[in-house]
Amino acid sequence: MKKKAVFPGSFDPITLGHCDIIERGLQLFDEIVLAIGVNSAKQYTFGLEERKRFLEETFAEESRISIATYNTLTVDFCKSVEAQFILRGLRSTKDFNYEQPIAQTNRVMAGDVETVFLMASPEVTHISSSIVREIMKYNGNYQNLVPYTVRK
Repeated sequence: MKKKAVFPGSFDPITLGHCDIIERGLQLFDEIVLAIGVNSAKQYTFGLEERKRFLEETFAEESRISIATYNTLTVDFCKSVEAQFILRGLRSTKDFNYEQPIAQTNRVMAGDVETVFLMASPEVTHISSSIVREIMKYNGNYQNLVPYTVRK
């Protein structure tokens, strides 16, 4: 059986931190679905189609990655695409404290979907989409924080 994971996020925008987790996740899983969550209550810097395009262009050469959008519970989305795993990245204990109860709740709701955490590589632990957005807002240099597809 193929091991399939969903890597959910808003990807507003995708960063080198996301890329780190995705590329390392490919060592563990046969396929990864990059799932852009749609939350109508949230204000995004980049539109849904633009975020989707960033992901498609960043991973255009990787056949084991697909991109999708969803507006349901992540575990329900996992079941709809027949994924057995949720892939999440952790930069710090703060991320762990946020992610742990979500993973435990997902486990209660869907015991057949397992959450797998990867620690971010040291060189990208300081990168977050919110920091990138703030730098962009004030026309700062964010070039070394995002993949080429966002820089162009």
